[in-house]
Amino acid sequence: MADPSSYRPRPGEIPDSPGVYRFRDEHRRVIYVGKAKSLRQRLANYFQDLANLHPRTRTMVTTAASVEWTVVSTEVEALQLEYSWIKEYDPRFNVKYRDDKSYPYLAVTMNEEFPRVQVMRGHKKKGVRYFGPYAHAWAIRDTVDLLLRVFPVRTCSAGVFKNAARTGRPCLLGYIGKCSAPCVGRITPEDHRELAEEFSDFMAGRTGTYLRRLEKQMMEAAEEMEYERAARLRDDIEALRKAMEKNAVVLADATDADLIAVAEDELEAAVQIFHVRGGRVRGQRGWVTDKVEEITTGALVEYALQQLYGEETGDAVPKEVLVPALPEPVEPAQEWLTGRRGANVSLRIPQRGDKKALMETVQRNALQALALHKTKRASDLTTRSRALEEIAEALDLDSAPLRIECYDISHLQGDDVVASMVVFEDGLQRKSEYRRFQIKGFAGQDDVRSMHEVITRRFKRYLAEKERTGEWADGSGTEDALTDGDGTLTGPDEITNSLNDDGRPKKFAYPPQLVVVDGGQPQVAAAWRALDELGIDDIAVCGLAKRLEEVWLPGDDDPVVLPRTSEGLYLLQRVRDEAHRFAITYQRTKRAKRFRAGPLDDVPGLGETRKQALIKHFGSVKKLRSATIEEIQGVPGIGRKTAETIAAALAQAAPAAPAVNTATGEIIDDEEPDTTAGSSGEPVTAGRPDERRGQER
Repeated sequence: MADPSSYRPRPGEIPDSPGVYRFRDEHRRVIYVGKAKSLRQRLANYFQDLANLHPRTRTMVTTAASVEWTVVSTEVEALQLEYSWIKEYDPRFNVKYRDDKSYPYLAVTMNEEFPRVQVMRGHKKKGVRYFGPYAHAWAIRDTVDLLLRVFPVRTCSAGVFKNAARTGRPCLLGYIGKCSAPCVGRITPEDHRELAEEFSDFMAGRTGTYLRRLEKQMMEAAEEMEYERAARLRDDIEALRKAMEKNAVVLADATDADLIAVAEDELEAAVQIFHVRGGRVRGQRGWVTDKVEEITTGALVEYALQQLYGEETGDAVPKEVLVPALPEPVEPAQEWLTGRRGANVSLRIPQRGDKKALMETVQRNALQALALHKTKRASDLTTRSRALEEIAEALDLDSAPLRIECYDISHLQGDDVVASMVVFEDGLQRKSEYRRFQIKGFAGQDDVRSMHEVITRRFKRYLAEKERTGEWADGSGTEDALTDGDGTLTGPDEITNSLNDDGRPKKFAYPPQLVVVDGGQPQVAAAWRALDELGIDDIAVCGLAKRLEEVWLPGDDDPVVLPRTSEGLYLLQRVRDEAHRFAITYQRTKRAKRFRAGPLDDVPGLGETRKQALIKHFGSVKKLRSATIEEIQGVPGIGRKTAETIAAALAQAAPAAPAVNTATGEIIDDEEPDTTAGSSGEPVTAGRPDERRGQER
């Protein structure tokens, strides 16, 4: 490990101008390439106190043994040189997007005497027009098969073409009218090239011209009573329309644009791109990358732009590029794209309308791609085994933690405080073992106290089950060990209810080898204190702090920093994220139920089916409140005792405030059946909870 001060340039040696810099290791290999508006200011950031650097940046500067730079005149030149050097040196610490597959393109080989339409993968060749990329090669072949009726361009290989020319007989496509057969001279090279140009124009989105021309020819043929020709043109028009229907219109005005979305966590990022041409989605592709350095979303977008358009020119660079965040500064990237296209390119964040809606779709695809990548990584048996071994080694455990439980607290500004418990066994989810908790011991927002309560309640149930099965030889279980989190005694009936029909325990019966909490030192200390108070000392505890993905252990002042490529860190991160998802889902459900609550919810023994039957019979809670016991008893399934209970509950409950139409100010009469009623039939009058989701934890 090198000391950055050993190769730090002398003061005043670094120029204060735009440029590109390279860090090299002791073997002179380039390990990082970066660009800067001011080389002096940027490089000074790397040579500060190591404790102030991001862990990944710290690893890079301690791996390097020297730094060098090249001065350029503008930021655009710096962007171009950075791309060239990243491509040339393939530095290990740079963001490198990797395709999750080799995407097929529809290619038209305009560099040949007789252009050919075919499926191509790999590097792009000069003189070939590409359309796509497509998700599947069969989608290209289906499209081409429809278009060959109208644009009978050559699709055969060089060998088939030469053999047909030698024998003077075209292939089958030539006989059925799906190839103009240039191999046997049925069409001149010039006319065939013009046909290929028309095919390319149609694929590029200029479809209206050809449809109108064919429709005009069809009408002329019909007027001249050439009905067979008119029918053939009609079928050609239908084929073109079918080809167009394969890509639904998503943007009006025949827009040409690329939409780039990024989904990221602390360690990885997934990028998804939709290629829209002529208002239709013509292609889709995606990458996943390791975040080797501390990097913003804007910088990830800039690297994606370099990879997408570094080799492209002309119309291959669209007029609009829509992104989730702009590079900082944005002007060099926009100027560079304009130079690649040869015309103005708009690089911006969509704010409203169809483009913003489509960007949300691209974003969902990016999130799914990242989740799928992590799932594939976690599903491999060898990878899971290595992850568990790395966790055991990092946390100094006696053995691999085959059962891991993770806890998270969720609330909305202190309201509806809940917690989640998720279980991973052998590195895989055990959803049947998931549990959720309502915080009962206190009101308000206190994550540390909430964590202590949840751990206490969970492991009191474990101790109760342990005593019930006789695992305590001396029977020294205390009364405190049999109390639940709200202070009530856990009696034999409750323990019996925790068993399945075959007598096997169904919840809280098995101890984990490792408890993970979502948080840092305070949450870890609370969980450890709860276990210590219960006398449990054989379960390890750790916390995973989200900001830097640091692992905290009880009593340690410094965190455990697992390597960026550690499979153990990936597993811990996945466990923590699952606990967070489960907690916030429960919190939202609980909050929504609170908003829908009504007086019928307080009637003991009245289930959802009978509530709905009452509302359906009377039409509203207001009419039900004014009904007599005999009238209530007339509802199927409602007996005399239940009717009396309902009447008493409604008499005690205050009438709900009238619902108000927020758009018109009109008071909605409860006399009419309310289609927006919740489970109790009361109109929903509360504000929209979704408006406050951004404040959830």
